[in-house]
Amino acid sequence: MTRNGRARRNSDCTAGGSRPVARTPHRPQRAEGADQAFVIGVLASAADFARARVWGISDAPDYERYLADTAELLADALERFDNVRARVFHPQDFEEFCLLHALDPARPAARDRYLVNPPLQAQLLAYQGEELAGDFVPRLVRARENGLTLCHVDLLIDGGLYGGAGEQDEELARWVRAAYQRGGEVFRRMLVGAGAGVYELRLRVDAPGGPLTAAARVLQWEDGVVRINDEDLELVCAVLCAGLALELPGVAVLHGSQGSAASCGEYLPAAWAWSSGGQDWAPAARPVRLDGVAAQPGYSLGTVC
Repeated sequence: MTRNGRARRNSDCTAGGSRPVARTPHRPQRAEGADQAFVIGVLASAADFARARVWGISDAPDYERYLADTAELLADALERFDNVRARVFHPQDFEEFCLLHALDPARPAARDRYLVNPPLQAQLLAYQGEELAGDFVPRLVRARENGLTLCHVDLLIDGGLYGGAGEQDEELARWVRAAYQRGGEVFRRMLVGAGAGVYELRLRVDAPGGPLTAAARVLQWEDGVVRINDEDLELVCAVLCAGLALELPGVAVLHGSQGSAASCGEYLPAAWAWSSGGQDWAPAARPVRLDGVAAQPGYSLGTVC
């Protein structure tokens, strides 16, 4: 799989490397002695923008102007930094973070600490010039949701997903690595069996503390090359890993349009379902409806090379 004149109003949800980037109404600057990186938090909705204004995050008059200012800031950052990343600046998450660490949410230092908080690094996405109001902000929202699920997975498998259990626990590392590889292989076989097309995978694993869910949009060509966002692939494999490692029940649905331009542009609707009792994945015993998507039992993954 492959993964693929006017002074500016300042949007100051930014931090760079291990030190804050200087916030100015002009262009972002490199942080001396830090990695050449720029991190920015992006408010994902007009409601979040209104809620965050009390902290002085932006002096833009409305959310539309805020997005335009943020896009300018990111364009400048791409010219000046080796690595530009973004994540959702979520007001509720930020308030809880400040309460936990006894921080004043109106102080820029609190925002910097929130943005580079290690447990939230899974929510960061690389920015490469995408339109914010297009697919990028929705991707940021999904990355936040994915990050919360990844933290849940990591907790369930004793810190094995991110290595938090300690380097000395080699047995745990091998156990998690094997389950992760098995999960990746399950996903690969689902896609190989489906063939060329445009699909969405929906996955749910019933786990202590609440279900683990994942969704991924996939484009697969005739030659088997797959396009999928990195963060979605990571989440799918992590949820499958947790289910197999802990022997948790689950259900998966792959649906979309099967076909390609090479087949005279003929596309057929398709929807397959698989379930797991915890140890392996097999065609569902009966038709399944997951998140409103109805699917028939899928093909046997054991027959897919």
